[in-house]
Amino acid sequence: MAMAAATLTAWCGGLTDSLCYNARLGYNIGGTAPIGMPATIRSLNEYKMKSNLSFGIDVHKNLKGRWGVMAGLHLENKGMETDATVKNYHMTIVKGGQPLEGYFTGNNCVRVDEWLLTVPVTATYDAAKNVRIKLGPYVSYVMTKKFDGYVYDGYLRQNTPTGPKIGIGNTDSTRGTFDFSDEMRRFQFGIDAGVDWYFSKRWGAYADIAWGLTGIHNSDFKTIEQTLYPIFGTLGLTYKLK
Repeated sequence: MAMAAATLTAWCGGLTDSLCYNARLGYNIGGTAPIGMPATIRSLNEYKMKSNLSFGIDVHKNLKGRWGVMAGLHLENKGMETDATVKNYHMTIVKGGQPLEGYFTGNNCVRVDEWLLTVPVTATYDAAKNVRIKLGPYVSYVMTKKFDGYVYDGYLRQNTPTGPKIGIGNTDSTRGTFDFSDEMRRFQFGIDAGVDWYFSKRWGAYADIAWGLTGIHNSDFKTIEQTLYPIFGTLGLTYKLK
């Protein structure tokens, strides 16, 4: 038993010694969008990003030759605000305290804000001494979620595309509002790809892209016709802790 314990301790110590730890600080650039611009969205008039900071710790293990595996824990913010011109866009809104459902034509302002805990697990390949390529899946737990906005300067055809026409103004009392935060999913899955470039012994820069494979809303949410996917790139700095 003593010999077995000594062997296990030595093996675990060797495994721990071969691990490398990195800290990351980055900024997320992107948004939640359908794949392909639908005909109901005629133009994007304005796009604003939120704070969108990303903090993380990664652990890397060399496996064989230039190949390895990396896993991490990242705290990140993903948000945006857009203003788009739409036509016959299916919506559920509240105007003057009254819920309305139908097809809206006019301007649609959307605000999205999420704080997530993300765990990426990627295969790595050292293309050069100071360049590492990464690819693999990720899972995110959405800690806080917000998806709301308002419609203005247009009209709503109630229930059907040819239903009664309801005018929508551009003041607080005449525009329509919506809030679909409760319909957002708690877990998101996707693919993460990127590259790390070390310009010194410990400091480096990185660029990643996280492409969501699941929409930000629950699968049974049908108010918005298109599935909206989180698609964000990240630019930042990394530091080798060990």
